[in-house]
Amino acid sequence: MEKLAGNLVVAQSGGPTAVINSSLVGVIQEAINHNEITGIYGALNGIEGILYENLIDLKKENPQTIEKIKRTPSAALGSCRHKLSSEEYEKIIDVFKANNIRYFFYIGGNDSMNTAHVVGKMTSEMGYDLIAMGIPKTIDNDLEYTDHCPGYGSVARWVATSVRDAGFDTEAIGVVDRVKVVEIMGRNAGWITAASALGKEKDTDPPHLIYLPERPISIDILLADVEEWYKRLGYVVIAVCEGVKGEDGNLLSASASSIDTDSFGHVQMGGAADFICKLIKDKLKIKARFDKPGTIQRMSMALVSEVDLNEAYMAGQDAVKYAMEGIKGKMVSLVREDNEDEYICKTGLVELDKVADAEKNIPDNYINETGNGVTEEFYKYAKPLIGGPLLEYARFEKYLLSKKL
Repeated sequence: MEKLAGNLVVAQSGGPTAVINSSLVGVIQEAINHNEITGIYGALNGIEGILYENLIDLKKENPQTIEKIKRTPSAALGSCRHKLSSEEYEKIIDVFKANNIRYFFYIGGNDSMNTAHVVGKMTSEMGYDLIAMGIPKTIDNDLEYTDHCPGYGSVARWVATSVRDAGFDTEAIGVVDRVKVVEIMGRNAGWITAASALGKEKDTDPPHLIYLPERPISIDILLADVEEWYKRLGYVVIAVCEGVKGEDGNLLSASASSIDTDSFGHVQMGGAADFICKLIKDKLKIKARFDKPGTIQRMSMALVSEVDLNEAYMAGQDAVKYAMEGIKGKMVSLVREDNEDEYICKTGLVELDKVADAEKNIPDNYINETGNGVTEEFYKYAKPLIGGPLLEYARFEKYLLSKKL
């Protein structure tokens, strides 16, 4: 089969992650190996870079710089959250034609996969030869048809470490600040918040309570949970997803103003931890405070998972390899091999339009019966993704002297 000759453009979209640049570098370094790809362009700020023809020549970049970009956090090309109109889709295709772009790679989540799907569909209907491929990226880990998403392993490692650290802090100062609530990112799926459990070595390690959007919160049960752990330990650490809901199905707290809603209708989340702290203070008369890490959790390179970094690169690299086989209209997926002895991951393919319309929540068997923690099945799923054990901590045995007075 004769391979399609022309230029390639790659873009990044949505919330940046610790490893989105690893996928980008995978695309660039693999594309260089194929003579049919005459130019390698980067679109600045996602699909907007193509729309406004803000393209850079990645072949002119220093190879050493490209290699370093692999371990640089956030999105090196810039990102966006832009929903294209029908007229803008037509403009995108005009830009492709003007620049002889025959390969389009979009690194992003559900909305990005939908954009790549529509672009590929429209070019096909117009008789313009273009290979559009999606490369998954989301810390939320909520893309269907892939075992997990590049970006999740690193944010999971960050959250597991940070909540464990917050637990040591609360244990030490628990005579004053008795309850700590850590609010963690997540809209409808609680994958990131669930990862806070990955630092636990025994039942009494923090977090003691984990609340996810998949299980609505009963205020009475939450207060009973807190009171039980407080009586047991004298302090409590809670991990709560920002998208957690009450029994009425509504968010415990979220910004509803139009300025805090993106073009896809996604409302900016936040406020669950503050709500829970006030509830504990008012109803249980126990001092509570909260931590809200914010966007740093999604793209910090300090605690990157090497497994995640390598898989993100593989996803970008294999996307180019698949494209050179003439495959189009697909997203690269991550496929976990069924192997009890070791964790092995390879790539697969899924239709773009299937991914665009699906959202993966945490399976019911990953959440404990009481709805305030995770099960062994979740540990088996998530632990291989964080790239090995966390730093080993220790506690004094605290051998008390006999009192003299």
